[in-house]
Amino acid sequence: MAKEPVPGRVKTRLTPPYRPEDAARLAEAALADTLETVAGLRVRRRLLVLAGRPGPWLPDGFEVVPQSGGGLDERIAAAFALCDGPALLIGMDTPQITPELLAAAADFGERDEHAACFGPAADGGFWALGLARSRPELVLGVPMSRPDTGACQRRRLVEAGLAVRELPTLRDVDTAADAAEVAALAPSGRFAAVHGRLARAAGAVSR
Repeated sequence: MAKEPVPGRVKTRLTPPYRPEDAARLAEAALADTLETVAGLRVRRRLLVLAGRPGPWLPDGFEVVPQSGGGLDERIAAAFALCDGPALLIGMDTPQITPELLAAAADFGERDEHAACFGPAADGGFWALGLARSRPELVLGVPMSRPDTGACQRRRLVEAGLAVRELPTLRDVDTAADAAEVAALAPSGRFAAVHGRLARAAGAVSR
């Protein structure tokens, strides 16, 4: 799931210190890194559930569908409803994900339909949610954008009787401090390159 990286509509918590245009550049770089990683996976289907329009950052091999309306829980549930088998959902806020991490997360192997995987985020949310069988109702009603969102979602999975496989905790890019930390974790990506250029430009202006 992703948003078109339009200034003023994405990464608003980065402003300040970043200008809306610069925050959108960081968002586009994060999205491009994420999509490139997903594009390298050997999977049956790659689905981009997008709020907005595709841009030059979109690689080949993706089916693009618009996000539904409603709250975030409803939009995530609608995304799972588009899938007819095992599905892994991620967002655009963790450009540090690696092919190895995603491949392991997406591999349900011979696990039965009662399997799930869950990737907690450092801010209390989650960066990945995988279900061996699509069950949109497991997301509906989960409170979103709260420090306990991840705990609530994980509890919902456990209470439904699913065997939950825990993924590593990752940091979302929400604040300027997050951006600096994530750029350092993935120094060869587009996100780190854009972050570095913006940091150098800010340093030049402040002198």
